[in-house]
Amino acid sequence: MTDYRKGYEFYRQMCEKHGLEPINFHYYILNLSQEQLNAYNEEHAKTMRGQIEYEVS
Repeated sequence: MTDYRKGYEFYRQMCEKHGLEPINFHYYILNLSQEQLNAYNEEHAKTMRGQIEYEVS
């Protein structure tokens, strides 16, 4: 859940940058589609895999 919090923080910052009122975290999570969640999970896995390979090398 902390990873989704990072995504929410980015969303919130972009809303504020453009003068929009962000929805709260609870609704943010509820309104993510399965496609969005899958895309996030895939990207996060790639990032984590890169960090692990870098730490092992």
